[in-house]
Amino acid sequence: MSQDSKVKTTESSGSAPPEARKWLPVLDPSGDYYYWWLNTMAFPVMYNLIIIVCRACFPDLQRYYLVAWLVLDCTSDLLYLLDIVVRFHTGFLEQGILVVDKGRISSRYVRTWSFFLDLVSLLPTEVAYVSLGPHTPTLRLNRFLRVARLFEAFDRMETRTVYPNAFRITKLILYVFVVIHWNSCLYFALSRYLGFGRDAWVYPDPAQPGFEQLRRQYLYSFYFSTLILTTVGDTPLPDREEEYLFMVGDFLLAVMGFATIMGSMSSVIYNMNAADAAFYPDHALVKKYMKLHHVNRRLERRVIDWYQHLQINKKMTNEVAILQHLPEQLRAEVAVSVHLPTLSRVQIFQNCEASLLEELVLKLQPQTYSPGEYVCRKGDIGREMYIIREGQLAVVADDGVTQYAVLGAGLYFGEISIINIKGNMSGNRRTANIKSLGYSDLFCLSKEDLQEVLSEYPQAQAVMEEKGREILLKMNKLDVNAEAAEIALQEATEARLRGLDQQLDDLQTKFARLLAELESSALKIAYRVERLEWQTREWPMPEELAEADDEGEPGEGTSKDAEGRAGQEGPPSPE
Repeated sequence: MSQDSKVKTTESSGSAPPEARKWLPVLDPSGDYYYWWLNTMAFPVMYNLIIIVCRACFPDLQRYYLVAWLVLDCTSDLLYLLDIVVRFHTGFLEQGILVVDKGRISSRYVRTWSFFLDLVSLLPTEVAYVSLGPHTPTLRLNRFLRVARLFEAFDRMETRTVYPNAFRITKLILYVFVVIHWNSCLYFALSRYLGFGRDAWVYPDPAQPGFEQLRRQYLYSFYFSTLILTTVGDTPLPDREEEYLFMVGDFLLAVMGFATIMGSMSSVIYNMNAADAAFYPDHALVKKYMKLHHVNRRLERRVIDWYQHLQINKKMTNEVAILQHLPEQLRAEVAVSVHLPTLSRVQIFQNCEASLLEELVLKLQPQTYSPGEYVCRKGDIGREMYIIREGQLAVVADDGVTQYAVLGAGLYFGEISIINIKGNMSGNRRTANIKSLGYSDLFCLSKEDLQEVLSEYPQAQAVMEEKGREILLKMNKLDVNAEAAEIALQEATEARLRGLDQQLDDLQTKFARLLAELESSALKIAYRVERLEWQTREWPMPEELAEADDEGEPGEGTSKDAEGRAGQEGPPSPE
């Protein structure tokens, strides 16, 4: 199939390949352009939610800044209109593939409830300004129907921000501010309806000095509303039924708001604690364990200091568990971007295949060592190698004080012990004492993990063994004779294995022949037994023979006739 036919087929199904998709003015709902457009739409929606109510309840605010409000209203409506255009050019996923066919996008959008709300939110209700006058901003209340875009923008921001808990708290504060703002506007409107200064509960008479200012009116109403909704202030008692109803409604709103705020804050705190528990090990259980078993104070202090170091310096020791929910390929890419530079500095892994290094990166286990703690001791069995990520370690004598060398970040040790190199005089034993001078962060790679990965890369295993052999030669720890003897022994063993394989093949061939002969013999015996059964089926019973003897010669003829018939009616021979 040609490339043109492939493109036509894909377009007919409602999607396009990546090279053709960039020429189509269709937005990916998970892309950056769509994300930034949602952020842009948050401003006109917030403008309408906050300002329209305020303009409707504070007449002076509407009169003093009428031109500014008309300009902002037109700008908001223009963005609302552009948002509908964007909706008609926003693709959707079908079976995991982005649909970019505009006809399908449009037909899908117009059948949704969102399209109806978007249209209603753009109805030109300002036409009523002709009869009611320009000082009636309540005609724009239909703009509130676009609030779903604000919630969608908040959801996208929360998934993209690196501080989701801080964003949740900020969003909660914004919601609280909007509720108090609306309540303060309704309080001022109710005070104007009942009459300013009629009692102590309503807003004071604007004729009093200072209370005629617009800023003072809003701040007083906002302060009074905050006292009511938080139930922490000493507010004047209501006198009229309208005031009682307003207070009861605010108290009910305060109860629900308090429960919502407490639940949201509890959720944020729980998420923060859960994140800390996932990133850093919980030391409470270890402390309880040491207390129950009466561990000495010095050792207990070392353990506590180790946990404190992890917590203060944000050290993670369980990266595998943190990334376990990611797809394997994506988890590998994240691990490669974080740890591959460190692994590439190891001499024995240089020039290896990229896929091999990617698999090895997933096997690295972060470990943190405290000051004075031994990473390995001379004579220990080496089951893993170490790569220094941060910190300093010293090669010390058996007394633990004399230092032969200091190893820094980027260096490694123990790599020879995890590779089976023929002729290695030290075997898999450690040849030095390695002690951490301060807090050291290491990467540990076990022998089992390395062998598991190298089993799929035999060529890389041969290259790594050759590099290890060169390192042992420089260290004068490679017994060439023992290597040759081990190679000869391995070749002899392989030759014996090949001989055993050949003998096993011969035995299997003989066994197959015997089995075939056995089956043939069994078939012949079964045929003979069946033939005999057919021959004996018509033989007379003893009673019939006795009757035949009583009658004389006719019995013999009858017997011979039956025998002849049995012979003729025998089973057919098998083919």
